[in-house]
Amino acid sequence: MVNLLNGKDEVFIVQPISATDQKGLFIAFQTEGSHTKEQDSLDESTKSGRIVGYGTKSESFELSFYAADDDPGQKAIEAAFDKEEAVQVWKVNLNLNANGKHDAEYGHAIIESLEKSAPQDGFIEVSTTLPVLGKTFKDELEPLDPELIAQIRSAAGADGFKQFGELNKKVETP
Repeated sequence: MVNLLNGKDEVFIVQPISATDQKGLFIAFQTEGSHTKEQDSLDESTKSGRIVGYGTKSESFELSFYAADDDPGQKAIEAAFDKEEAVQVWKVNLNLNANGKHDAEYGHAIIESLEKSAPQDGFIEVSTTLPVLGKTFKDELEPLDPELIAQIRSAAGADGFKQFGELNKKVETP
C-alpha cells in the first residue's frame, strides 16, 4: 500500500558549512518548504529541422518560518547570509523507512534571499531562497533523536502530559 506524506512529515535541517560539530539544526516554526529542480533545454533550428537537448540543471530550496529570537537554526541561516557562507541542507522525511532510517536529500546551498515580513497583527514571517551548489543527493539518515522528533511534532511549548501541579516539570514519555 502506498502511504501519502503529510507536510508535517518533511522538515528541513541546516548546518553552516564551517560547523565542526555533528549536530544539524532544525529550523523552528517552519510553515512551508519546497525543493525545486529545473532543467533548461537547448532548442536550435537547423536546415534539417529543429533539434532539442538537455541544458543546465538547477535546484533550490525555499523555506518559510515564523521568526524566533533564540532559535539556533534560524540564527544559522541569518549568519550564513551575513558572512556569505554556504550551508548544508537536509530535506528529511521524519517517518522511518523499511531500513529503520530517514529518507533524505542533501545539498550545499547559499542564501540568495532572506525576507522578513512583519504584519501589524501576527507573527513575523521569514522567507528564504537557497540555491543549491551543484546538485542534491538522496540517501538515508540515521534515526533522529526521538526527543527532537517529539519537539518537531508537538505544539509549541508542549512537552507531554501534565498531572496537577506539574506545570513546570517535564514528564518523560515512553
